[in-house]
Amino acid sequence: MTTIGTVESLWRYPVKSMRGEEVTEAFMGFSGIYGDRCYAIRNSAARKGFPYLNANVQQGMLAYRPQFRQPERASKPPNLTEAMAIAPGATSANGDAEDMLLDVVTPSGKVVSIDDPALLELLGEGLKQDNQLKLVRSDRALTDCRPVSLISLPTVQQIESEMGIPIDKRRFRANIYFDFASDSEGFAEDSLVGRRLRIGSSASVMVLERDPRCKMISLDPDTGEHNPEVFRKVAQAHGNYAGVYCAVMVEGLLKKGDSIELLDA
Repeated sequence: MTTIGTVESLWRYPVKSMRGEEVTEAFMGFSGIYGDRCYAIRNSAARKGFPYLNANVQQGMLAYRPQFRQPERASKPPNLTEAMAIAPGATSANGDAEDMLLDVVTPSGKVVSIDDPALLELLGEGLKQDNQLKLVRSDRALTDCRPVSLISLPTVQQIESEMGIPIDKRRFRANIYFDFASDSEGFAEDSLVGRRLRIGSSASVMVLERDPRCKMISLDPDTGEHNPEVFRKVAQAHGNYAGVYCAVMVEGLLKKGDSIELLDA
């Protein structure tokens, strides 16, 4: 095994298209990061295959900040210790719905429950009447593509250099931001497609494909302000890709600072 880098930060996004939260520790299961995108707002007017309201349509969603009511219970499966003690390992159970309840801090500072109809009314402001909204909760991450996403800091830094303006890494809404162990150019993670990585002491992933990007990276992660040049640069200079998508092969806990090792060097 070869150590290729370290975890710089871990992120999850409790409500799809709302602001994310950085965590120091995260459980990575077969269906994704625990607590990641466990809620979404279904939109009747959304295109087929992507049925949820997102910040591409309602840019203000990024200014909404979800907060789990019981962060300690929402951080990992309730039977994790028992599951990890069983060789070769049991699939950890999802938490009760009550464990995953959260409140949302709105742009005005008002705090509303995730299941409060008033939240849907706020999110529907400015949308056409055919956008009928409904709250959805799931035990697995409601991602558009693969369960886990990674992007390297050199990739973000290269895009920043190419554009000549500061680029907040959070625009890319990855689960794992990492740095390479040695100097690497941006987009070096593309070479990992088709290879297996171990992250931390036990978890492992298969890097499946490069991450195709959309308008989301053009939106400021705090305000939703649109800068189309970000998406245009990635599309023109990098074929519309930045970062990689992974499938989880072995479940496990991840921590900030964990080593990332190449298993099939």
